[in-house]
Amino acid sequence: MSPEDGNSIVKQILAHGVERQGEEALRSGSVSLSWGELRSNVLSVAGHLRPILASGGGRIALLGGASAELVVAYLATIAAGGCAVPLPVSAHRDALAGMLTDCEPDLIIAHEDALSMLDGIANAPVVSVRPGKGMPEELIAASLEAPVPVPGETPFNIIYSSGTTGRPKGIVHSHTMRYRQSARSLFGLGPDCTMLLATPLYSNTTLMPLLAALFHGARVILMPKFDAQTYLDLAEAERATHTMLVPVQYQRVMAVEGFDDRDLTSFRIKQSTGAPLHASIKQALLERWPGRFLDVYGLTEGGCTCILDLTAFPHKAHTVGRPADGNDIRVIDEAGNFLPAGERGEIVGRSATMMSGYFRNEEASRAFYWRDAEGTLFHRTGDIGMFDEDGFVVLVDRRKDMIISGGFNIYASDLEEKLLAHPDVSDAAVIAIPSERWGETPLGFIVPRNGAKLDPQAVLEWANDQLGRMQRLSALELRDELPRSPLGKVLKQELRKPYWEKRP
Repeated sequence: MSPEDGNSIVKQILAHGVERQGEEALRSGSVSLSWGELRSNVLSVAGHLRPILASGGGRIALLGGASAELVVAYLATIAAGGCAVPLPVSAHRDALAGMLTDCEPDLIIAHEDALSMLDGIANAPVVSVRPGKGMPEELIAASLEAPVPVPGETPFNIIYSSGTTGRPKGIVHSHTMRYRQSARSLFGLGPDCTMLLATPLYSNTTLMPLLAALFHGARVILMPKFDAQTYLDLAEAERATHTMLVPVQYQRVMAVEGFDDRDLTSFRIKQSTGAPLHASIKQALLERWPGRFLDVYGLTEGGCTCILDLTAFPHKAHTVGRPADGNDIRVIDEAGNFLPAGERGEIVGRSATMMSGYFRNEEASRAFYWRDAEGTLFHRTGDIGMFDEDGFVVLVDRRKDMIISGGFNIYASDLEEKLLAHPDVSDAAVIAIPSERWGETPLGFIVPRNGAKLDPQAVLEWANDQLGRMQRLSALELRDELPRSPLGKVLKQELRKPYWEKRP
């Protein structure tokens, strides 16, 4: 199959349904689908969706967590020639309304427990799905014989960010892009593998390994809701060989009592993505969890992927690895000049797996793209970083998180690293707040380790004694926990909001 031919991914997945009809392909909760059942369900639902897509704009919105039913609906939408739009159930209602207005779906397929989110904002017919009960009758029709042929540049899916109530940015992935991602042999997937996933279907953290596993004929087990204890139970019982988790999930799993007594010897590859993973956690994974560990740095937009094989390079835990094969990654200054190793700047990158653009948002697309002097197109990451002497990428900070105090650049990550080095601090974040004297000044938030009694003033003095004069924190606040997205990213906009709203 060729990446230039649309629907090559679905064709390959459905081919397993002919060759390995009775073997288990997908499980979520109490629902188990064999490859043959997955094939018949996808083609039956695609038969129902085809006339809806043919007469409308060609998009089906999906709203829910993770379930076998939503996976079938996602694949059926694509098999029918349409574009799947998985929407985040974690989104603010106003943000969800904006996404629906932006994508104008022809149909919304939603988990039963997500229906209330659509009250007053649904702009298309809604079909309710009860996870664990199979596909509803109204979605089943005469089966398509095969996926609908489409050009490779046809939109495969649109993925929205859930972090804002402003104008949404829908990331468009084409069939060609998704095929190139899924067909890679990098992760050693095959029919003897089991991929265990514990993040929601609307996240690329789930979709990318899900599609790759099914493409290569690996069995997939989806957790409808993440729980660290249940994750370990499934990993042991199902002899999981592969997984993709976000950093906070690794922390919670390894904190489970008796973790070191679990039999996790079946694991071959563990991946982490979605947010930076602290070097100490990486080292703990290497020591306590069998199998290779790959830290994957990249964008949902594509074009810029680094991979750290910690098993091969244990001394590089402070980095996110080297550029993956086929990725051209550079570091640029404010003027757009390429910077040598050791110098900090914005990370940009390009590869064969780049988004088609932001859906109906040319302004955002123009702002995201960057061209070098020869006109070559790169993706901007918004991350500040540098190459070390061995070609490994070291992340320094998010560009938007950089604090400019008295004309000096202060990297929040440098301050957070210092706070996390305190023996009684389990989590930390640093933001910029307004300052009459400096314009901005850094404010820190700390979470105590279990049982520890922290004195914020004492920790502030301890940290500032080890920081440069222009780096020093103005204050520290004690929190029980930091606000995080479902994928574990600290929601710094929530921490900033009360301070910047007060500004006259």
